[in-house]
Amino acid sequence: MTEDLAKSPIFMFQEWLEEAGKDEPNDPNAMCLATADSGGKPSARMVLLKSYDEKGFVFYTNEQSHKGRDLTENPQAALCFYWKSTRKQVRIEGKTEQVSDKEADDYFASRPRGAQIGAWASAQSRPLESDTALQKAVEELEEKYKDTKSIPRPDYWIGYRLVPDSIEFWIADINRLHDRFMYTKNDNGQWTIQRLYP
Repeated sequence: MTEDLAKSPIFMFQEWLEEAGKDEPNDPNAMCLATADSGGKPSARMVLLKSYDEKGFVFYTNEQSHKGRDLTENPQAALCFYWKSTRKQVRIEGKTEQVSDKEADDYFASRPRGAQIGAWASAQSRPLESDTALQKAVEELEEKYKDTKSIPRPDYWIGYRLVPDSIEFWIADINRLHDRFMYTKNDNGQWTIQRLYP
């Protein structure tokens, strides 16, 4: 039966994330982002969810990074949250799109200054000659922006929104008889709900 479930998966996700926020020692908003290149070769890594609403789930990265290149070639992606403290998991699949420049600018401006410098200094995912090369880049940028109150956002540092077409909720239970239910968006943009075998 699904009558006891929220009509929108976003309400359910909010409840679970807030619950995890009370018990997880670090980063309850951490999620595994899975991407694939144009040839279908998969790749996965942990990133942080920065915002979410009915439109989707937002994270930020360097567009020239491994994941950025994957998403340019193939915008389909998946997210997975697992909260060990609550023994719950959420899987989200859909297509990614870039957030607006204003949204990316606003979020970049809210980051700590050191993180803003780091976004400029790091050629993310590309070979690094030495630790000193990165530190030198940081020092040069700190000098460059020492009299600047507001550090501009690099053009390559952007936000992605994963627009979900399915969201699955999973709750651990005894004897591996886990409780699973899937929200799937239909052609009319409405959510349908179905329980799944564990």
